[in-house]
Amino acid sequence: MLATERQPDSAETALKRVPLHDLHVARGGKIVPFAGYEMPVQYTAGVLKEHLHTRASAGLFDVSHMGQITLTAKSGRVEDAARALETLVPQDILAVPHGRQRYAQFTSDAGGILDDLMVANFGDHLFLVVNAACKTEDEAHLRRHLSGTCIIEPLPDRALIALQGPKAVEVLSKHAPTIAAMKFMDAGPHTVQISDQAIGCFVSRSGYTGEDGFEISVPAKDAERLAAALLADPAVLPIGLGARDSLRLEAGLCLYGHDIDTTTTPVEGALEWSVQKSRRTGGARAGGFPGADVIQKQFETGAPRRRVGLRAEGRAPVREGAALYASETSPEKIGAVTSGGFGPTLNAPVAMGYLPTSLSTEGTAVFADVRGQRLPLRVSAMPFVPNGYKR
Repeated sequence: MLATERQPDSAETALKRVPLHDLHVARGGKIVPFAGYEMPVQYTAGVLKEHLHTRASAGLFDVSHMGQITLTAKSGRVEDAARALETLVPQDILAVPHGRQRYAQFTSDAGGILDDLMVANFGDHLFLVVNAACKTEDEAHLRRHLSGTCIIEPLPDRALIALQGPKAVEVLSKHAPTIAAMKFMDAGPHTVQISDQAIGCFVSRSGYTGEDGFEISVPAKDAERLAAALLADPAVLPIGLGARDSLRLEAGLCLYGHDIDTTTTPVEGALEWSVQKSRRTGGARAGGFPGADVIQKQFETGAPRRRVGLRAEGRAPVREGAALYASETSPEKIGAVTSGGFGPTLNAPVAMGYLPTSLSTEGTAVFADVRGQRLPLRVSAMPFVPNGYKR
C-alpha cells in the first residue's frame, strides 16, 4: 500500500491537477488522489519494474505538487533572509553558500516538526521546496513570522520534475551540459536546451530515491516539452508514486506525516545530522528557533524514543501502524512502524518505526503484530540500500 502525505482539510479536498496531467494519462499513468492532487501511482511497467529501472538507469518523477517558495530579504541581502529563516528552523542557513542547498525542518514551540523542506541559496534570495500537503500552512507560517523583513513569494506557475538514477546525469547533460559539474546538493539556475528552445530552470543535484539525480523546477508552460524530451531518451521511464515510496523507504528517507510530524522532534527522528553544531548549545548561533529548549535538551541528554530501520527475518512485509513489542509474549506495546513494505532492490521487506532509545541499537530484536501474529524484526542501519550520491 502506498504511503501518502497527510491529506488536506475537508475545505481543500477538491483535487487539483499538475501541469503534466495530460502526459501522465497519455503514458498510461494510473491516477490516484495524493496530497490534494491527481497524481500517477504507476504506469504500464508497474511499480516493481519502475523501482528497479530507477536503480539501474534513470526514472522521471513528477513532483509538481510540492510547494516552491522564494524568500527575499527586503534589505536585498541574502544573509538577512538566512538570518530570518533561522528563527523558524534549527539549521545553519547562514552557512549555506551561494549555489548550495540544505535540508531543514520548521519546528513548533514544543519541538515537533511542522514540515521538512529544502533551502537553496540562489545568491540574492533563498529558494524553498516544501511538502505538498503543508505548503499552504508553510506559506502562512512564513508570512506570520517573516513578512516584516522578507518578501515571501510562492511560485504556483512552476512545475517540478525529478530525474533520478545512475544515468540521470548522462541524460540531462545532453540538454544542459553545465549540470555535469554539479555535486550532491548543488543548486541554482541552469539553461536546459530542448531543440531550438532554451528553458530557464532551477536545478538541484538531489532527490528522494537515494540515487544520484536532479530536481528541476521549470515554468509550467514548458514542463511537458521538457518531460517529453527526457522521456524520449531510451534510458528513461516515467515513474509513479508507488516506486517513489519504495525507493525512499530503501534509502531510509522520512515521509512527512508518517515518519516525522508535529509529535516528533529532529532528535527523535534521527535527524541530528541535519542540525549543525553552530545552532546547538554552545554554538555561535545556538537556539533562537521554535522548540529550541526541548531540542537542545534532547541533544544533551537524549530523547526517549528514536526512529530506527527494521529488517524482517521472514518474507512478510510489515506495514505502517503495526505495533512493536519487546518479545513474542510481552503485553506492552513499545513502539510502532511508521513506514513499511517490500524492498525490490533487496528482494526483502524493510520498515522504519519508533522504539525506546534503549532498544534502538542495531541488531536489537523486536516483534511486530501483523494480523494477530508476532513477526520477528531486527533494528537495522539505514539506508538499507547504499546511496549513489555524487559527492
